[in-house]
Amino acid sequence: MKIKNILLTGVAALALASCNDYLDVEAPSAYTEEFVFSQKTEVSRALNGVYAQALVNNLYGNYYQRTFIYNSDVDITISSSNSHAHNTYSRYDCDEQGGEIYNFWTAAYNLIEYCNKFIASAEESPVLYTKNANGEYNTDAAGNKIADTEMMQWIGEAKCLRAMAYHDLVVMFGDVPFTFEPAAVHGASYIVPITDREEIQKALIADLQKAAPAMSSTNSVTVERCSKEFAQALIARIALTAGGYSLRPDTSNPRNYGTMQRPSDYKAYYQTAMLYADSVIMGGTHSLINSYQDVFVNECNYQVINNDDPIFEIPFAKESTGNTGYIQGPTYNSYEGKTVGPWGKCDGGARLNAFYRFLFREGDMRREFVNGLWYYSYFTNGEGNLADSVYIRNDYSVHNNKWSKLWTAEGSALGNITEGATGINYPYMRYADVLLMYAEAANELNGGPTEKAVECLTKVHSRAFLDGDPDFIAQAQTSKEAFQKAVLDERKWEFAGENSRWRDLVRTNTYGEELMYSFLRYYSVGKQNTGSNSGYEDDINVHDGYTIEDGYIDRLPNNVYFHQYNIDEVSVVGLRLYKSQLYGYVLDAGYNVVQKYPNQSMKSLRIYNAYKSAQRPTTTLITNGGFKAAAWNSATFYEWGDQDGGTPKDQCKYSFYGYIRADDNGSIFLIRNGALEQFPSEVPAADQLPPVRYILPYPNLAIQRSSGAYKNYYGY
Repeated sequence: MKIKNILLTGVAALALASCNDYLDVEAPSAYTEEFVFSQKTEVSRALNGVYAQALVNNLYGNYYQRTFIYNSDVDITISSSNSHAHNTYSRYDCDEQGGEIYNFWTAAYNLIEYCNKFIASAEESPVLYTKNANGEYNTDAAGNKIADTEMMQWIGEAKCLRAMAYHDLVVMFGDVPFTFEPAAVHGASYIVPITDREEIQKALIADLQKAAPAMSSTNSVTVERCSKEFAQALIARIALTAGGYSLRPDTSNPRNYGTMQRPSDYKAYYQTAMLYADSVIMGGTHSLINSYQDVFVNECNYQVINNDDPIFEIPFAKESTGNTGYIQGPTYNSYEGKTVGPWGKCDGGARLNAFYRFLFREGDMRREFVNGLWYYSYFTNGEGNLADSVYIRNDYSVHNNKWSKLWTAEGSALGNITEGATGINYPYMRYADVLLMYAEAANELNGGPTEKAVECLTKVHSRAFLDGDPDFIAQAQTSKEAFQKAVLDERKWEFAGENSRWRDLVRTNTYGEELMYSFLRYYSVGKQNTGSNSGYEDDINVHDGYTIEDGYIDRLPNNVYFHQYNIDEVSVVGLRLYKSQLYGYVLDAGYNVVQKYPNQSMKSLRIYNAYKSAQRPTTTLITNGGFKAAAWNSATFYEWGDQDGGTPKDQCKYSFYGYIRADDNGSIFLIRNGALEQFPSEVPAADQLPPVRYILPYPNLAIQRSSGAYKNYYGY
């Protein structure tokens, strides 16, 4: 049973008193704390109020899904600005004045305060322990009071939500204010001290280790609530992050951007990550039975699947909270506030790197589903009636089609005047992540892949291929380094739009290298469009897994061919089965549909000639057993060069502004500790690159309210 329609009913049920000024938390309540926590029905309502704090747009409803997903070779926000701004987070160039930083910070600590208050009150509740018919506490053989299972589950859920918020704060801000105590314990003037990130991570792990054994399985509480499996998986994620690299400040020189470091005992964290990932695996509750596409289409259709890939989904409420599927998916423009279909306007602004689709292996069905090169808009037909049509997206980025309001069935659509507040759940933790965390940790601890690590990688990878792609798995087993790269590649293909890629690159200290190549792809193609080369094309091809001769970056086409098609049309080119380059039908050798466009009432675009120069294709469509010729159109792609200036356009030069950028004279610069450093004529090795300043500054208002206790480093 879904909980999303009852979450908001508990907001007022949780009494919060005297919160820190710097946290700026207010939660007036019509109930006293004693009343709420004296009966389980009210405790349950209070927990709903805790969940409600996670759903706001400033936290997981929007910011986590878009604003604070930084640029990489997967996710991207294109920028044409050649100057610093307060809020250019995705390109590592912001400052403490950025309003979104303060909003996220405040929302995260608001959730934490609700959790702290709930946990403290629940642990003192008279209904925490069971009683017999005489009103006496039940005890075990050792004389210990027996806890109520529901109360322990609810306390565990609050601890998971608290750990989730703290974990994301640590990843984004580094060392942060930390306490498990409600603000009222210390009084309004108390300033929560900054705590080292490793101490926070240790405390979170220990807290979840204590809570997890008393929590219920996903089968009992659904993936819309925190479960034992989620607690175990969250331990693994926190431990793997703690054992990885992070940017550490130079406290003697606040202007220095810092250095990438990992703990000396990092393998102990990897051991914890492997152990708890294995606990989820051995529990047998989750699997990868559904196709990759169906995981997300089910979410868009409000289907809660408890025994498959999702382990914990942020449980948004339809027409109330969450922008999942509004910010992702193809844009659908409205006319006078309405759309032709019943879905309403779609923003489509959460985008993917234009080159992401070229980084997949051939035959990977995730590529066909995730990368979207089309969008919808209205037009007035010859009779003056409003209609909609599909258009090709020949831009600097592509749509992330994992989620979209347009995937929902017409009967469950939100209405043609709606925008956000889709109520589509967002998967904060998936079983695929657990399998890959286990594989990565086991490989590191063993000095190479174990049999079970290979099995875990295979489960995730084979789901995306009709033949399982055994060559990839065989190559991955050849060394520790090869397996580590294979796991990171798998995560790259698997978690687009899930706020994962930049974090993985930070943790493995590979962010600088991937950002450099991400910039060079855009810059080189823009340079070619002016009639010259950057000189880095061969390095890009090799880095992306191509030979120099068979590379793609130096022969992307000017014209890309496409045509509209309906859901009942299947195409063949000559005698060969044709698989659309980016989306549409995917068939097996017997012409059986194994993947199709989720929404069956709107047209899609079939893309041909995605990266190789070729003539206009000749394609035949199979329609209800008959054949007809396809009408192909063409669009000009990769017009990224300034013909007059002889340099790539600003979008190619400035989208990675805070780490690497170019000027109008054709020079490229790395940014090291705030200073421009000339990019060499040969691509530098990874260890020669400066660190990426991905750490966000503390908000200015938080610094002011701390009376100087908080101080920014990292060059802010």
